[in-house]
Amino acid sequence: MSFDSLTLECFIAVAETGSFTRAAEKVSRTQSAVSQQITKLENQVGKALFLRSRHLSLTAEGEILLSYAKRIVQLNRDAMDRFKHPELQGEVRFGLPEDFASVFLSDVLSEYASLHPRILLKVECDLTLNLFARFKKKQFDLVLVKMNKPEDFPNGMDVWSEVLEWVGNRNLLNLEEDSPVPLVLSPQPCVYRARAIQSLEKLNRQWRIVFSSHSYAGTVAAVKAGMGITVLPRNMIPEDLQIIRTKKLLPKLADTHISLLKHHSKNLAVNSLEKFVVERLKP
Repeated sequence: MSFDSLTLECFIAVAETGSFTRAAEKVSRTQSAVSQQITKLENQVGKALFLRSRHLSLTAEGEILLSYAKRIVQLNRDAMDRFKHPELQGEVRFGLPEDFASVFLSDVLSEYASLHPRILLKVECDLTLNLFARFKKKQFDLVLVKMNKPEDFPNGMDVWSEVLEWVGNRNLLNLEEDSPVPLVLSPQPCVYRARAIQSLEKLNRQWRIVFSSHSYAGTVAAVKAGMGITVLPRNMIPEDLQIIRTKKLLPKLADTHISLLKHHSKNLAVNSLEKFVVERLKP
């Protein structure tokens, strides 16, 4: 008996996501194809690997197989990388905003690291303006930055645009026309903060900062507690928070843009990460 690499990758994806749908997205297969691979694997080992109740979870045998599957898949990737990309090695210094790292890039970077184990990724999170300043000093090879418009960083690669929304906890939020809008925002300098304040002042709406944090997790926690509202990209809004749209009280927000900056380089490892990030993040 031998294990097929694709079958094991589907198994790992289902185990890590707890969902056939999300696993299918992760391995770029249909849900039915992933389900077939899991059935095939269970028939192969002669054991049930998942408890299919309201929440999908591993059986005891599934837990055991998972540790083997990860080692087999990683060893296969190591071998393929060694022979297909012998030139990809060294260090890549990558800077990005903290909220991107929390929401988007953890899976992307872990996937890249597993595909190219001989490349050492050095990742740091900071505010966009700080990232840009350090990039100019060549402290980073690549940086992902937020901007008001693509022209802000003319040498950057425009990766995608973000639709910004006012976000709050409807169950605890009480917005009144005559009261200052309570804001939960990052300290200056912050693109989302600037967007929020500029749009409110254009409408002659009073505002006040009730909570300030560089952390995405801290911002979300304060909004969930009902302290105020914040501004987030639509695809970064947690499921238990709501978009707040009241034209009379809150103005529509302009989009922001995301750009990837790279120093002109013949470093194959840097160019490889650039291509990988763009492919994974482009809509």
